[in-house]
Amino acid sequence: MTAIVLFMAGIAAIAGWWLSQQRLAAKPWLEEGVVGDFPGGSSMSLPAAKIGLGVFLAVVGSLFALFISAYSMRMQLIDWRSLPVPGLVWFNTGVLIVSSGALQWAQVSAHRGDSENVLTGLLASGVSAVVFLIGQLLVWQQLNTGGYFLAANPANAFFYLITSVHGLHLLGGLVALSRTIVKAWRGVEISRLRLSVELCTMYWHFLLLVWLILLALLTGWADDFVTICRQLLT
Repeated sequence: MTAIVLFMAGIAAIAGWWLSQQRLAAKPWLEEGVVGDFPGGSSMSLPAAKIGLGVFLAVVGSLFALFISAYSMRMQLIDWRSLPVPGLVWFNTGVLIVSSGALQWAQVSAHRGDSENVLTGLLASGVSAVVFLIGQLLVWQQLNTGGYFLAANPANAFFYLITSVHGLHLLGGLVALSRTIVKAWRGVEISRLRLSVELCTMYWHFLLLVWLILLALLTGWADDFVTICRQLLT
């Protein structure tokens, strides 16, 4: 229960920060100056696509929160035997960080009107994401070779389940990212491409955050953190 509360609190904090950047509390009728000179003056300050993605991420975050809760409760039973985390997982984590960072670079370049760096960032992010997924499949192969099969232990089943669901969400994001890459490759104007880049960046940052939390859970770091927090509070 503690794990799910911490996860949802983190998601809520990030969502609150993001919404605060969208001027949802702005009162355009109180702004002074020519209409259109301030954000949101001539059109919606928050595109419908961003709202839709925000709702989707909230649902996905709730799904992973349930996984984390189930994992935390199930590991308390006596038949639970934790499996070792292959070293390749750390390499995959670094690749995912690079993928997210490349998209952030593409977003900054889009705001600057630098179409060349936008395409470079998108391609780098897409390639890194594919490498991450291939790396996760290799992790599964290593675990199977070591005898850590899906049905051998509840810990094994949770590892395969959690990593596969995360991978599927990243694979779905690659579809949207591929469409954005095609647009950039064809020379679509930056003004028309900027929103797509921003949406992909938001989605990638979210999946990176989720993966880091899942990694902390799977490696036992989350339990150590909870233990330290309890000791500080008592």
